Amino acid sequence: MSRWEPGARDRMTRAAVELFAERGFERTTAGDIAERAGVTERTFFRHFPDKREVLFDGEQAMEHAFQEAIAAAPADVAPIDVAIAGARAAAGLLTDRREQAARRAQIIARTPSLQERELLKLAGMTRAATDSLRERGTADDTAALAAHCAVTVFQIAFARWIDEDAPDLIACAEEAAAGLRGLF
Repeated sequence: MSRWEPGARDRMTRAAVELFAERGFERTTAGDIAERAGVTERTFFRHFPDKREVLFDGEQAMEHAFQEAIAAAPADVAPIDVAIAGARAAAGLLTDRREQAARRAQIIARTPSLQERELLKLAGMTRAATDSLRERGTADDTAALAAHCAVTVFQIAFARWIDEDAPDLIACAEEAAAGLRGLF
């Protein structure tokens, strides 16, 4: 494979997930990933600051999906429903990536440092949702509560989707949201 072929970032992501699954995260180097993807190690570091970030490449897109959905919601919708709309939007980014998402989740579950990084990603999603709700005029505490609940809905939906082979992540998010509403 030529080092100049397009799609290097996607190839590196696929290669990283494959290698982490085969060898484990700790025993895989950035050089291993680059070699498997058919690029140089220098190219790898132009795309990713370290091997861990390959697994978290979509973080900003998920935060942005939350923010856009919240900003686009009608003004008369309750903050929790607006925040859950953000969770549905973030879920929509993953709907065609179940296999890779499941493999990624398994790798993270086996690696404590990646679990910590996953928590930071979720905190970023929560912060983005909270800030977006505040921009809509939602009170600070209400915005934080709604954002935390929406990210939890996302987490529960995601876990069900990859563990139970549920048909649709967005449907899983709707079911999790209904479960949340059932608590009140």
